[in-house]
Amino acid sequence: MLSGRSIAAIGLAVTIVGAAIHANAQPSAAEPPRDPPPQLPAEILKNNDVIAKGEKIWHVQCTHCHGAKSYPGKVPKLQPNSYKPEFVWDRIHNGFRGMPPWKDVYKPDEIIALVAYILSDDFFP
Repeated sequence: MLSGRSIAAIGLAVTIVGAAIHANAQPSAAEPPRDPPPQLPAEILKNNDVIAKGEKIWHVQCTHCHGAKSYPGKVPKLQPNSYKPEFVWDRIHNGFRGMPPWKDVYKPDEIIALVAYILSDDFFP
C-alpha cells in the first residue's frame, strides 16, 4: 500500500515528466489564416441566375461527397436550414477538416453561386 508521501512523489514525478515532454514536443503546424468572406447581400443570394449557376457547379463537383447517394458515408449530411451565408462561404472557400479549400479552383463569383444554391429553396443534396 502506498503512503500519502509516496503518492505525492509519484504525482510530482508525473508532473515533471509531463512538463518535459510538453517542452520538447514539436509545435503543431499552425493552420493557415482563413480568408474572410466577402459581402453576401441577399439580393445576390436570392438571384435566380446566381442560384442556377451554383446548381450547375454543385452537380459537377459537390455531389461526389455531398450528394444524396453519398449518405451515409463520406461526410456529414448538410443542414442548410441552420447555416448562415458566411459559414457556407468559409467552408467552401477555406475548406474544413477533410474538405479541401476550393478558393484555387473556383472564382469568387462561383463560390458565391454555390452559397446561393445551397441556401436556396431549390437545394436538395
